[in-house]
Amino acid sequence: MPDFSPGTVAIVGDGRMGRALTLSLRAKGVDVRGPLRRGASGHGADIVLLAVPDSEIATAAASLAHGPVVGHVSGATTLAPLAPHEAFGLHPLMTVTAGGVELAGAPAAIAATSAQALTTARRLAELLGLRPFEIHDADRAAYHAAASIASNFLVTLETFAADLAETAGVPRDSLVPLVRATVANWQASGAAALTGPIARGDDETVARQRAAVAERLPDRVPLFDALAGATRELARASAEPAA
Repeated sequence: MPDFSPGTVAIVGDGRMGRALTLSLRAKGVDVRGPLRRGASGHGADIVLLAVPDSEIATAAASLAHGPVVGHVSGATTLAPLAPHEAFGLHPLMTVTAGGVELAGAPAAIAATSAQALTTARRLAELLGLRPFEIHDADRAAYHAAASIASNFLVTLETFAADLAETAGVPRDSLVPLVRATVANWQASGAAALTGPIARGDDETVARQRAAVAERLPDRVPLFDALAGATRELARASAEPAA
């Protein structure tokens, strides 16, 4: 594959993703302008990447000069707000914290309004070390919801576990090996990785767990009940083929 030279890339948006993309592209030797403030025109750039909140994409796109290929890094937003520019989307499927992120090796959802823009999105993703796959506008909400469940909801769940463990004098770090092993098992086996009292039908133990939650974190009982119910359904569905 011949070398890809994106020319000058302007990054609009000085948030976590904007800074991460700026640093990553500069490390690859790309001529990067930014991160620029919202409202920048991107004049003189070959590619403009909008790393702004979803609600501000249309306004940011309207401020841009005509000519550059324009992309956004939103997972949930379609390409419509980028009109009338030749447009693409590039969404790294990776969480970006205040400490930065390593993009290399992560998947990335791409889309475009033209074949040329799609090629630009794909080659730019590959330049960053990402593994691109195409996403259709009709699938964006479901795709982004899946990403939020996998990342954001996991933090909520593990914080629940850590808060409850703390009431027993167990530090949060003690749960980390279990979490890592569970994620690795789920990666290898999917729903078959499910273990624990619900999976083995031990309702008495689950009842004692619920009583402990009700005593120590009563506001979390609805969350415990919802998770227990969903886990019972998963255990039942997983057992059906064997039965």
